[in-house]
Amino acid sequence: MRLILFFLPLLIFCAPHIPDHAEAARRPQPQKILTGADQTEKYLPLLDGKRVGLLVNQTSLVGEQNLVDTLLKRGVKIVKIFGPEHGFRGNADAGETVGNSTDPATGLPVISLYGKHNKPTSVELTDVDVMLYDIQDVGARFYTYISSMQRFMEAAAENHKPFIILDRPNPNGFYVDGPVLDLKFRSGVGPQPIPIVYGMTIGEYARMLIGERWLSSPDLQPELTVIPCRGYTHRSRYTLPVRPSPNLPDMTSVYLYPSLCFFEGTDCSVGRGTDRPFQVFGRPDFPPDLYAFTPRSRPGAKNPPQLDKRCYGFLAAASPEEALRETGGKIQLKWLLEAYRLAPDKDHFFNAYFNKLAGNDALMQQVKAGWSAEKIRASWAPELTRFKEIRQRYLLYP
Repeated sequence: MRLILFFLPLLIFCAPHIPDHAEAARRPQPQKILTGADQTEKYLPLLDGKRVGLLVNQTSLVGEQNLVDTLLKRGVKIVKIFGPEHGFRGNADAGETVGNSTDPATGLPVISLYGKHNKPTSVELTDVDVMLYDIQDVGARFYTYISSMQRFMEAAAENHKPFIILDRPNPNGFYVDGPVLDLKFRSGVGPQPIPIVYGMTIGEYARMLIGERWLSSPDLQPELTVIPCRGYTHRSRYTLPVRPSPNLPDMTSVYLYPSLCFFEGTDCSVGRGTDRPFQVFGRPDFPPDLYAFTPRSRPGAKNPPQLDKRCYGFLAAASPEEALRETGGKIQLKWLLEAYRLAPDKDHFFNAYFNKLAGNDALMQQVKAGWSAEKIRASWAPELTRFKEIRQRYLLYP
């Protein structure tokens, strides 16, 4: 494996508390965070004279401009665009089949890599010299962009193409929590033995896949180049400049997503088809004095659970600050446990998708058995400790 990393200095300033306001004003301020894509001087030389294939979407920004437009203006020869779940423009429903198309703005072919065709073929890569990945992740195991990245990197290795990742901050990168996936439950929403919140950027995660030989073949050795972020640490609170997918509209949803996505494996609505997706949850037969909402068909949620039914439940948080307080830097089980307690028909509360999201068949049984959140969390501890030791080997940021 040839692994190339462009490191930029990260300055950490430590000072005692100084009550004097003038002195405090003279303290060094935190560095502005620059994504890998922002640092064009680091990767444009790698693309010079090359035919480039990109896996990108609406989050692939350089400033306020899509990476595709930026590269074309710089004279880079892009031959095709590959699109993940939700499509190149990011407006398709979760799980919706998106076909191949032509991008009207550039005339470039767009090849969908979601659904049955989820990996570039050798034929599709015949005219590609270098493959580049730049998509904003949210740091949750069941968010499908990490699966898309893995398959794209595997295709690069199988076809002997250099692979470049323009790294981006992980908005949930400041903690690691949740059950580690049992490989019996591996799927597109659970690709590897990692916890639900794994605390790594996509560049760090790619390094781990290679180093731990977790790719489809342990003999695959991608020629990986990571362009790291500048000014980012795992203590950073990074606000996404654009929604990463239709039902994560703001940072409130992004922070709550790792805890509330469990409801996708139940008969509850988690707010798809409302103004608060992944902020509210409920169902029609919960007590009517609770928080009320009605899912409607809308772009990005054409047929949401409990469509057109008035649901009663809970608003988990109404702002990013409240979401951070409510989650407290860990996955919260209180909402799932309360919803199960209130469910009149407990035999049909869970659906077949739940175990894929949990990454095991233990969590469902623990909830049914009445385990407390503390007892459930304690059952995660041994595997979490082992994962944190693995994770530490591949971090690029303090």
